Amino acid sequence: MALRMVYDKAIGFAAKQYTAVLGNQLSQYGLRYEDLLIEEETPVKEALSLASPDVLTARTRRLKRAIDLSYKRKSLQDYAPDMQLDTFKTEIMSDIQKIKARDHEYAQLNAHNKM
Repeated sequence: MALRMVYDKAIGFAAKQYTAVLGNQLSQYGLRYEDLLIEEETPVKEALSLASPDVLTARTRRLKRAIDLSYKRKSLQDYAPDMQLDTFKTEIMSDIQKIKARDHEYAQLNAHNKM
């Protein structure tokens, strides 16, 4: 029990540090965490197909800007120093979770057919 508490505390500390470092790296290029998701995965592909056109346009623009900044070896702060970024804002993550839950439920309900 005590070992579990120490483990959880250590993992929590490491997670906070990782989140801070990841947030720094993403903000250099103006990306969000959701922009790192692989579009070929089925739940992500379906969530993007259900997302509004504004979300898709913003995602595409952020990705293109990040590619351009990376190529130029520049940071977003060089061009827009006063820009406030919400690095961990979620727009499609809830849809992805719902799609995964639906697929899991479907697999559980149809498990008897695999015999």
